Amino acid sequence: MDNRGFDDDQDMLPFIGLEDGDEELVDGDTPSPIPILALKNAVLFPTIVTPINIGRDRSINAVNRAMEGNRLVAVFAQRELDVEEPKVSDLYEVGTLARIVKMLRMPDGSLTAVLRGGQRIRRTGITAETPFMEGTIEPLEYAQPAEAMTFEATIDSIRDMAVRAVELSPNIPTEARVMLDNISRPSQLLNFIASNLNGEMKTRQELLETNDLGSKAERVLKELQRELHILQLRDQIENKTRGDIEQQQRQYFLNQQIKAIQDELGENPNEQQIDELIARAEKKQWPDEVSKTFDREVLRLKRMNPQVAEFSVQLSYLEMLLDLPWQEYTEDNFDLKTVSRVLDDDHYGLEKVKDRILGHLAVLKLKGDMKAPILLLLGPPGVGKTSLGKSIAHALGRKFVRISLGGLHDESEIRGHRKTYIGAMPGRIVQSLRKVGSANPVFILDEIDKIGQSHRGDPSSALLEVLDPEQNGTFHDNYLDLDVDLSKVLFIATANSMQTVQPALRDRMEIIRLSGYSTEEKLEIARRHLLPKQRESHGLLAKQVKIPLTTLREVVEGYTRESGVRALDRQIAGLMRHAAKEIAMEGEERVTIKKDSLEDVLGPRIFEREPYRVGRQSGIAIGLAWTQVGGEILFVEASLSPGKGGLQQTGNLGAVMKESATTARSYLRANAERIGIDQEAFKTKDLHVHVPEGATPKDGPSAGITMLTAMASAYTDRPVKPYLAMSGEITLRGRVLPVGGIKEKLLAARRAGMKQVILARANERHVREIEERYLVGMEVSYVENMVEVLELALA
Repeated sequence: MDNRGFDDDQDMLPFIGLEDGDEELVDGDTPSPIPILALKNAVLFPTIVTPINIGRDRSINAVNRAMEGNRLVAVFAQRELDVEEPKVSDLYEVGTLARIVKMLRMPDGSLTAVLRGGQRIRRTGITAETPFMEGTIEPLEYAQPAEAMTFEATIDSIRDMAVRAVELSPNIPTEARVMLDNISRPSQLLNFIASNLNGEMKTRQELLETNDLGSKAERVLKELQRELHILQLRDQIENKTRGDIEQQQRQYFLNQQIKAIQDELGENPNEQQIDELIARAEKKQWPDEVSKTFDREVLRLKRMNPQVAEFSVQLSYLEMLLDLPWQEYTEDNFDLKTVSRVLDDDHYGLEKVKDRILGHLAVLKLKGDMKAPILLLLGPPGVGKTSLGKSIAHALGRKFVRISLGGLHDESEIRGHRKTYIGAMPGRIVQSLRKVGSANPVFILDEIDKIGQSHRGDPSSALLEVLDPEQNGTFHDNYLDLDVDLSKVLFIATANSMQTVQPALRDRMEIIRLSGYSTEEKLEIARRHLLPKQRESHGLLAKQVKIPLTTLREVVEGYTRESGVRALDRQIAGLMRHAAKEIAMEGEERVTIKKDSLEDVLGPRIFEREPYRVGRQSGIAIGLAWTQVGGEILFVEASLSPGKGGLQQTGNLGAVMKESATTARSYLRANAERIGIDQEAFKTKDLHVHVPEGATPKDGPSAGITMLTAMASAYTDRPVKPYLAMSGEITLRGRVLPVGGIKEKLLAARRAGMKQVILARANERHVREIEERYLVGMEVSYVENMVEVLELALA
């Protein structure tokens, strides 16, 4: 049987027919056995008359059997609604004895029967399950309430509350109040109210099973209070909605009048354009605040005369709202192996940056959501900071956008202008989001260290909100006058130096330092990326031009001196132009550019390195220096001459380097006897320290041990061992302190042919980060004081 018996869409009290008669349907004993009828999603109460549709075979057989006899059936509700063919165990034990008042046979073979509930019954046994269920039953009697007056008061409250429910419900006819007044017996009233409650079926079944009339009345009162509260809330909501609708209709009527007047005057040629904006807005999934702002501003636009200047300003503002990617995100690529491969293919080296990006993606993959980090790529020009941002966007599957901050000196470039100004526009952050069409792009803020200041504000201060993960979820643009969510944007800033970046801005970013490329890394980058790119841009095939590795190394060392690879890229382009000319003019099929022919192609060698010469001369030591274009070997010369113990320093040395020389001489003088130096030499000999290439400024503490070694060699007349280089800072007591740029310095030592390098013990951890293939054939010795240095260095 596929019927509830009652309509779900009605409120309380559907008022299906009620007969104010006795609950007894038969005289004498209850008939037994009796056909059993299962009700789905409905409970039949005593004295209630209701129609039901009967479609299941066993239910039809049960009704037919009842019609052949006394028309009585035992009605029980199903426990579970999804059971199509219920068994006895699927039915509640307490039900209602019912009489079939009328039965109609439908054209589809189903039956419609009108049932009138009688006495409550309990199932005591089952005599048959096919072709219909049949069983034995026993009647149930109500227990009278213990407190008669309390029970009477409860019944009165129920009656009054039911009347209010009838008044509040639009689906219940007013005649229902008359029916309530005509119900005299309390049990009949309780059953009538309970049968029409909108609660769960389980609640109605519990009410049917309740034997004590007092408990039943309290439960019905509680459920009726809940129903009445819902009706009251619904009435309040409908009244408010009705008032809003009336207000909207009034506004619509007035707007239509204004529109008719404007059409009559010929002043509204932009109606179609406004309608297109509204149609676009209906398809947008944007925050409620933005939606309300759009609706408000559209109403303003409709009232404006299109001839006034403000009309175009308002129109541009609405188009900006529609063009922005509110809550429109691209899906991240969480295949970390693929991301790692893409980053490796696009950029050689830069392992720390790649590891940081992979770590962020790993957290996103596991957690599902995370505030995007603000990364600052700090390094010299040409090392690939900007192109790395493109590679990250490609690897993540995100869109890429870049703005250059170099020379920016107006705060409104970041926050935008208020739209009341002539020519007002959003800030460049919002404009870039509109251009890229995504709310979670990879956003490159290029040259953040070159932001300027003027009387129009400080743009770097405006960036504080953009680059703070705790604040940029509600970034406020002055033009929009709305909060824009930037929390999903992956901001990557680039800078060459931290000197001009204000501390508050620096504190909001995670700094990743990119050092200059070594010669080996430049060769690898040239082989993997620069050669194929320039070959393609010059229309050449791989088989048409060959540039050996020795040629590339000569180009790197002799024609470029930079930390990045831009100059190298230009020199390779010169080689490709030469090859293209040979092929196009001379008819060559394959051009090989050898090291010996570079002077003919690129001109004379631009940069020369002083070669290392093996000798037994005292007073010369080799240090290692870091520059922005890589590591260099540094010759430190010391010589003695008759005098009064003076110290002279040349070679364009900075203040720190001069202090290192003074400290080294003081240490030697204090420990002369231990080192083997005659004290008289400090009184009768002048010391001259010189670092060649005097036109090049030099500074820093890392040449300390080199200067001390060169001085000790001069004072003791013991030469420094060949193929030995060193780097480290010294103290007045002879301790050797660690220095920076270890990777670049060791690679410079290897290029120069050094076989041994002396470093501070604390630099050992930096050496372990360098790939072993770069250190093949070179021994690194670690020291803690100058005694150890001199023992290793002096022959």
